[in-house]
Amino acid sequence: MKTITLLQPDDWHAHLRDGLALKRTVPDLAKQFARAICMPNLVPPVKTVAEAEAYRERIMAHVPEGVAFDPRMVLYFTDHTAPDEIKKIKDSAHVNAIKLYPAGATTNSDNGVSDIRKVYAVIEQLEKYQVPLLLHGEVTHSHVDIFDREKRFLDEVLSPLLKQFPDLKIVLEHITTKEAAHFVLEQDRNVAATITPQHLLFNRNDMLVGGIKPHFYCLPILKRQTHQQTLLEVATSGNPKFFLGTDSAPHAQDAKENACGCAGCYSAPTAIELYAQAFDQAGKIERLEGFASHFGADFYGLARNTNTITLVQEEQTIPAQLDYLDDQQIIPLYAGKTIQWRKV
Repeated sequence: MKTITLLQPDDWHAHLRDGLALKRTVPDLAKQFARAICMPNLVPPVKTVAEAEAYRERIMAHVPEGVAFDPRMVLYFTDHTAPDEIKKIKDSAHVNAIKLYPAGATTNSDNGVSDIRKVYAVIEQLEKYQVPLLLHGEVTHSHVDIFDREKRFLDEVLSPLLKQFPDLKIVLEHITTKEAAHFVLEQDRNVAATITPQHLLFNRNDMLVGGIKPHFYCLPILKRQTHQQTLLEVATSGNPKFFLGTDSAPHAQDAKENACGCAGCYSAPTAIELYAQAFDQAGKIERLEGFASHFGADFYGLARNTNTITLVQEEQTIPAQLDYLDDQQIIPLYAGKTIQWRKV
């Protein structure tokens, strides 16, 4: 039986939500990863270091006994973020970055930045203190085709931003296109990207052919197979600019399966196995450890983990549904399907 042992991986982009949701999401994530960058798009959003520390305490209350898990916190960037909040991030023991959602880009993003030029004073402080700016890289203009929004963001927002702030530390999150992959490759070491399991394993045919499958619907949306192939190539290349970020996002089944279903894939319970599946299919399973366990920690300036996990090449079937909140269910990514790897 084929096995692989890795330093315990980290998830550099995860959604845990708040309140009752933490009972489901925190144990799922903590059993897979040593650390996770916890997204701040709550209602209301996490906008200050003090609010982030309070949110972290709520997360820690749900970590299973005997499990070591270190939530790394992020502030939500708004038009009104104070420049002096960035120094507080730099000095914080638990807050690592700030997240910019273009207003209206995804779930709970209505408080996002309306025009990046309005917040240049804050970005100057990010560059000064080398605090990472995490980007949901899509424009949100209603006239722009949803499949083109990432590319337009690169051209219209990110390229001018880096010309203005060339030393800004940036993570372009959940990239989905060959244009984004090539953009990251062309930049200096201060620009990196995360890639999700769904964008490595699936493309828009999986979501649309034979009927719309709402549990494959996420933002940025799945793209063509040619884009999927480029993402696989860079993720498995051993290039430290690309690392693991699941963008795992819990949504109740009835919120996904309706006339206006919400965006997000819930991958947390089997995330590392899904990545192993993708890397193995590409013939590069030996490069999973760098992507999952080394490169993200290095970019954030944190020590690599020292504990290890072992994966075996053994079939497992992903559950058809998971309990969520009081009387609801989540349909996890690839529910009911069999994958070839299992964490032991």
